[in-house]
Parts: sequence; C-alpha cells; structure tokens
Amino acid sequence: MYKLIGVIAKPLGMLLSLIYDLVGNYGIAILIFTLIVKLALYPLYAKQMKSTMRMATVQPKMKELQAMYANDKQMLNMKMEELYKEEKFNPMGGCFPMLIQMPIILGLFALLRTPQDYISDDRIFFAAHESFLWMQDLSQPDKWILPIAAGITTFISFSLSQQQQSAAGSNQTNSMMKAMKIIFPLMIVWMGRTFPSGLTIYWFFSQVIQVFFTINLNRIREKTRLEDEAKKMAAKGKKSR
Repeated sequence: MYKLIGVIAKPLGMLLSLIYDLVGNYGIAILIFTLIVKLALYPLYAKQMKSTMRMATVQPKMKELQAMYANDKQMLNMKMEELYKEEKFNPMGGCFPMLIQMPIILGLFALLRTPQDYISDDRIFFAAHESFLWMQDLSQPDKWILPIAAGITTFISFSLSQQQQSAAGSNQTNSMMKAMKIIFPLMIVWMGRTFPSGLTIYWFFSQVIQVFFTINLNRIREKTRLEDEAKKMAAKGKKSR
C-alpha cells in the first residue's frame, strides 16, 4: 500500500510543484491544486452519487421482493437479478468509483503531510514553511480556526450527501449515518489540530467544493424525480382514456 501511495503521490507532487512555480505562494498553490484534483475526481463522485440515487428508486421494489420471498432465498435471488436487469441497476455501481478514489485520497494526504518526501525540488521544503493568511508556518498545525472551519464544512458536506443516501439505506444504516454526521466532523477538528496547516487547507477547501458538487447533484436528482413523476402521470392519463 505504501508503494501504491508513493506512485500516486509523486505525479501529484509534480502538479503541485508546477502550480507553485506559477503562483509563487504555497497556500494559493494548494487551493488551485485542490480545485484541479476535485474537478478531475468529479465524474467518479457523480457516478457514485447517481448510483445512490438509483438505489433509492429501486429500494421499494427490492423490499417488496424480500417480503414476498422471505422463505425462498433461491427464488429471491432470481427475482432480484431480474429486477436489476429490468431497472438496469448495478448494486455495486457506487462502490467501484469509491474504490478508485481511495488510493488517490491517501496519496493526496501523504503528499500534503510530507511534501518533501514526494517532490524532488528543494524549494518545496522551504515553501511548506511559508506563511499564509494568519498562519505563520504551513508545515505546522493551526490549533483552532482552520480545524473548526474544516469540521463545519465537513458537517455541511456530510449532511447534504446524507440526504441522497438516506432514501436508499436501511434504518440501521441511516442511524449509523446520523451518528457519523457528528463523529466524523469532530474527528476532522481533532486531526486538523495535529496535521500540517497545508493539509488542513486542502481538506477545508475540498469540502467547500464538495458542498457545491452535492448541491448540483441534488438539483439533478430533484429534476429527475419530477420528470419521472410527470411521465407516470402522463402514462396513467393515457390508460384512463
């Protein structure tokens, strides 16, 4: 895993170094770097969320089959496969994009935690110690302002994502998600107080971008839902004639 992280972190380090050469400010370079990475990962995130939306549509039919064939597992599996084919739904569709993103995210964390390990340019070692806004040294943790801001944006991002996932999840899953909505942001605050400020800046800004991504996907979801309802109403109107 460490070698895989290194393979991912080194080209990301080249990108960060290139951006730093252009702007000459390590804090601004991290912000631009974060934007580029998030835009590059957006198609994977969108695919993951669309799969979650699709799951919310299929879930009621799945529950009906589970109740109908509760005592016949073989028939239940057959009917589930038929449902997946009919709905053109892959239950693992949301997992694959997430699995691809995980090594990239780990590579990003490794790079921004110790950039000198993955960037051969000695200037990055000194750049990581530059000041930015109120932070005097980006290689040192900011104890309160930035970690709290990162925790708040994480809470907002998690809450918006949960709106999509709650409809598709079971009661147990939804309860777990509600607990994580509180626990995870608190963990981010705690970790942000120990991580280098440069890494916390990345996480804070990435969550700000994530909020806008999720708002956009929620709008698409609502538009799709209204279009589906309109089609169903039109189909019912034709049958009644």
